[in-house]
Amino acid sequence: MTDHATTDIGRLAAGLADGLIARRRDLHKYPETAWTEFRTASLAARALAAAGYAVRLGGEVVRRESMLGAPPAGELATHMERAAAQGGDPALIGRMAGGLTGVVGERCFGPGPVVALRFDMDANDLDEARDDGHRPHREGFGSVNAGAMHACGHDGHTAIGLGVAEILATLGDRLRGTVRLIFQPGEEGVRGAGPMADAGVLDGVDYLLGGHIGLRAPKTGQVVCGVEGFLATTKFDAVFTGMAAHAGAAPEQGRNALLAAANAALNLHAISRHGQGASRITVGTLHAGQGRNVIPAKAELQAETRGRTTEIDRFVFERAREVVAGAAMMYGVDHEIMVAGRSPSGRSDPGVVAVVRRAAEAMGCFSDIRDGVDMRASEDFALLLGAVQARGGLGAYLLLGSDLAAGHHNPRFDFDEACLVPGVELFARCAMACLNLPPRRG
Repeated sequence: MTDHATTDIGRLAAGLADGLIARRRDLHKYPETAWTEFRTASLAARALAAAGYAVRLGGEVVRRESMLGAPPAGELATHMERAAAQGGDPALIGRMAGGLTGVVGERCFGPGPVVALRFDMDANDLDEARDDGHRPHREGFGSVNAGAMHACGHDGHTAIGLGVAEILATLGDRLRGTVRLIFQPGEEGVRGAGPMADAGVLDGVDYLLGGHIGLRAPKTGQVVCGVEGFLATTKFDAVFTGMAAHAGAAPEQGRNALLAAANAALNLHAISRHGQGASRITVGTLHAGQGRNVIPAKAELQAETRGRTTEIDRFVFERAREVVAGAAMMYGVDHEIMVAGRSPSGRSDPGVVAVVRRAAEAMGCFSDIRDGVDMRASEDFALLLGAVQARGGLGAYLLLGSDLAAGHHNPRFDFDEACLVPGVELFARCAMACLNLPPRRG
């Protein structure tokens, strides 16, 4: 990559500033949660096609049989109708029926390595703050979709990804190799990476890049060039089924699912920690019962385990299975455990971290550049990264600094849009640098 080309990347990224902010705010206003990203995905597919990328979507890039935690068919149909009414492309939305909301854009610029960049699109299951102290509400781009909010910056990730697509397409005559841009649904709950990997979107990938706004880098001007470790995680739902009965006249005829779930919730948090690294368990929701004078016949809890390594997470999850089964036995109820998402541990490759550092230093706009941090959280990019590494490829997950109005997954979350242009430039520089590296596979 010539010095002239790198100068052009900065100039082109700066020229996208207004469009990046407008796109981010549009996506923020119409958030869509896991497997319902019909509007977002259709707009991404349309933008990629306009930039000259070969676009695959729907069942071409998401394996239906691998999907976890997808909403029921009726709910998905409602979300498709909403997406079209809110400006999505109806023809493209139709190709994603069933929640197959992944998109891949690819351009081949001649012989060379395959470089993939992954950007997540989904929002959180959260109601956004609606008062004038919250900038998105005050300036008219707060969420209009009840129960959904971009509280983790994925609206910014999608905007950055489409900006990178535009720049690389413009500079195509100076590139070699293949660029593959992966727009992923369902990162929240670590549900989306597995079905896309199972559909073959990583086939032939030599280098993989991903990243996040503001996480572990909460100041504009910071950049972390690679994550040193993700927590492995398993998300699960436990359903307890007992027998309803009159709470006053015949309580002995009932089997109390609520008490079984409550017992499980308490004892899940009593699972032993692991001596080989950090572990976590959290019961996030518990729903049970229908009336004060009816023995509760059904209860459901949603929980997650995490571990410093995949093995530690597996240990905690297996103990969780035992706790749930024991609680069900104690109260004479049936139980079922359903895995709703999972992702392994992982770490960035030093060689790609060095690529990111060189690109960040060359830009001259970052005041704080660090090689790595421990993520202390989970991200299903780790699944994609591990799959690429298992086939001989390399990858890294960078953290783009941004001032934050509130923490991630908070109703008042908002990030500094000044990070968008540097984000586009950094990813574009890293992609071009990786295209000039030797292929890792065959």
